[in-house]
Amino acid sequence: MNLPHVLVRNIEEDVLNKLKERVKENSRSLQTELKMLFAASVFSTSVSDIETAERIKNTLRGRRFSDSAESLQEERAR
Repeated sequence: MNLPHVLVRNIEEDVLNKLKERVKENSRSLQTELKMLFAASVFSTSVSDIETAERIKNTLRGRRFSDSAESLQEERAR
């Protein structure tokens, strides 16, 4: 099977250094690590900030919380 090649130019040095750290930690070649990162990035399902906020709001729904402004005023008054 003949797969296409991809060339990435002008990678920032700090990014390359982090990649090299990952390669060493995972005992993989740079090529293998990059292929895994690309695949994970492409096939992962990302959640928008709005969806994340909705999920948090739904998790906290029905709970009662104290008014933090009152607590701060009391703390500052001491």
